[in-house]
Amino acid sequence: MAVRTPRSSGTSPPRRVAVAAKGRKPRPADPDRTRTTIPAQLGRSVPWPASPDEAELERVPNPHPTKLYLARFTAPEFTSLCPVTGQPDFAHLVIDYVPRSWLVESKSLKLYLGSFRNHGTFHEDCTIAVAVRLAGFLRPRWLRIGGYWYPRGGIPIDVFWQTGRPPADLWIPEQGVPAYRGRG
Repeated sequence: MAVRTPRSSGTSPPRRVAVAAKGRKPRPADPDRTRTTIPAQLGRSVPWPASPDEAELERVPNPHPTKLYLARFTAPEFTSLCPVTGQPDFAHLVIDYVPRSWLVESKSLKLYLGSFRNHGTFHEDCTIAVAVRLAGFLRPRWLRIGGYWYPRGGIPIDVFWQTGRPPADLWIPEQGVPAYRGRG
């Protein structure tokens, strides 16, 4: 289905309407898919959120909702605090997801991940909290996260989670983080 933007004769912005493909009945345009929204945090100076609960994730419409593809975000400098000692914990997070209608806006994701810097919780909780929030917010076809945590007390902890089986016929590369040997 093609989407056309009629020319506007006045001061009101153009309205998007759906135009039927040849031989098909016209359908009303989906306002969530055709509305152009500019994320509130993008292009502005935004303070770091004080906690993950205060961080605002934003999304934008997926320009290819019918295509099967994987998007990856890598956060090699993820930081949180040990809830017992208050010492910093460091991780290399790899987030893979197969979008449906929405893409996560990257600046809002950066601010959300950065909000863990002063947040005290265990490695497993951080990793799963990020995954569950993204999965609920985006409702992707599939999502997985790998949390590769650097050692504390001599033991690295790696945490993995995914929403289910990955879609068939999708190429999913390895996450590329080696097993611990002085990670890097």
